[in-house]
Amino acid sequence: MRELRELVRYRFRLTRFRTSCKAQVHAVMAKNGVLPTRLDMWGPGGLAQLDALELPGAYAYRIESLRDLIIYFDREITDLDGRIHAELKNDPGYKAVQNIQGAGRVLAAVFVAEIGDVSRFPDAEHLCSWAGMTPKHRESDEKVTRGKISKQGSPLLRWAAIEAISKYRGGPKLRADYDRIAATRGRFKARVAVARKLLTLVFYGLRDGEIRSLPPKAA
Repeated sequence: MRELRELVRYRFRLTRFRTSCKAQVHAVMAKNGVLPTRLDMWGPGGLAQLDALELPGAYAYRIESLRDLIIYFDREITDLDGRIHAELKNDPGYKAVQNIQGAGRVLAAVFVAEIGDVSRFPDAEHLCSWAGMTPKHRESDEKVTRGKISKQGSPLLRWAAIEAISKYRGGPKLRADYDRIAATRGRFKARVAVARKLLTLVFYGLRDGEIRSLPPKAA
């Protein structure tokens, strides 16, 4: 598990490096008054625009160097994805977590590696607390005041929980919860609350090898 965690965390760092390189390409273009012609600058259309750029020598060299680095990071990340999946492909919890909408192989691997032996948590609430997804609270004789989440535990685990609900909201049930909470308490609090609910599903997936409240995802 320690080796798996090392691979997962290294993959995350490589993606951060790749994202930084892509941001630098946009910055160099902006310095020269060039606007992207595609939303996805790394698809065929965007790459064609980069190929056709005519920039002064130093800027052209920097763009070329950054593109080479991006290709390198793409290759390394793809290789890591294959290694990680090969280690986890027969893991019941890894398979179960992928039944959550928005949690594919990459995020499922993060959940498995960062949580480790889920049996050390007596219930999902303890996992959410360990992950820093529960709000701080202050108690007095008369009332309990809840604040922001504690942000203890693994930052990568919290990122994965938020990332998993960013697009699909975790599926119809969690999406309905998100809409209900966002309408009264705002989108940020809704994201955190639904990410905590998703982490609860992850707990049962890792513990039981299935999530009974979810239908199996189509192959």
